[in-house]
Amino acid sequence: MPLDDIQRRRYARHLVLDGVGEAGQERIMAGSVLVVGAGGLGSPVALYLSAAGVGRIGIVDGDTVDASNLQRQVIHATADIGRPKVESAREKMLAVNPGVRVDALRAFFDSGNAADLVADYDFVVDATDNFAAKFLVSDTCVALGKPFSYGGVLRFGGQSLTHVPGSACLRCLYGAPPPDGTVPANDEAGVLGSVVGIVGTVQATEALKYLAGAGSLLANRLLTIDALSMQFHTIGVAPDARCPACGNAR
Repeated sequence: MPLDDIQRRRYARHLVLDGVGEAGQERIMAGSVLVVGAGGLGSPVALYLSAAGVGRIGIVDGDTVDASNLQRQVIHATADIGRPKVESAREKMLAVNPGVRVDALRAFFDSGNAADLVADYDFVVDATDNFAAKFLVSDTCVALGKPFSYGGVLRFGGQSLTHVPGSACLRCLYGAPPPDGTVPANDEAGVLGSVVGIVGTVQATEALKYLAGAGSLLANRLLTIDALSMQFHTIGVAPDARCPACGNAR
């Protein structure tokens, strides 16, 4: 649908942006993104996708807001403690932009619902906080031919990679989840809240670029962030022909 006058005003900075413009904005508005996780990574992702006018945004999470979340999960407020995260997130997303559709999916992403959830959207953002869920997002998207953005954070560091069909997936990068107890969780090791925001914003940018058809994605490239030294590096990641998810061995 052509943009109306209100939309032209709202998205004016996109409309004059080389690489987006009116055609790109219309693609964004016609697109759909599933955000798996309404926590630290999911917060900036959900807010920026809403602000950008993504037509349909699904946000899936089975948890409720806890006081310990508020240091980094900026979509939630003190008054939201105890509320389902997806309800809190949906409220803020629609407050930013009532013109988008938000599917608040109160469930934990697992092997029983993963395929059905992913199948409904054009792009998936992995905003989870554990390795099992991250590999499930990757495996499900690869199996269904869906592009996705992976993001991870710990302490003062973060990383992100984007998969599109034919490019390296999470198993090409890491093979399998690390054995239990070998990598500390954020509640054990800690994480600087703003670092989660950096990685989540990168993921939102990748989703918007994909929908708009702008620029180059982080496909076959792992972006790493060291916030203590404020250094960003990009490492090439080749698809693995032996990968059990996307390679010839599957």
